[in-house]
Amino acid sequence: MLYDKSPMKRWSSWTILAVPLFLAGCGEGAMLVKDSTDGGVVVYPYRAEQGNLLSSFRKEAVRLMEQRCQHGYTIVREGETKGRLRQASPVAGSSDVVEERRWGIQFQCK
Repeated sequence: MLYDKSPMKRWSSWTILAVPLFLAGCGEGAMLVKDSTDGGVVVYPYRAEQGNLLSSFRKEAVRLMEQRCQHGYTIVREGETKGRLRQASPVAGSSDVVEERRWGIQFQCK
């Protein structure tokens, strides 16, 4: 059996492999950014049109707080925090930049 090794076929094969890796690298979820003896701060990305409470990453943030505080936690303060700018296109030389908004939750263990 002969395979067609044309440049377009090679490019599409590379794309099929590269795109999931690129998306996995950009898809940062909830993370604990400050850890203290009695609490900490978790942040997660969200879209303004979706809202912070409906973000799928909020569940991840709650899970992090539950893991950190075995006997429960209290939310001390929450709100939008410093986001980040990232390149939106994996194509080299592209100037598409996306601002990623982040929501922060400061919590204290009970």
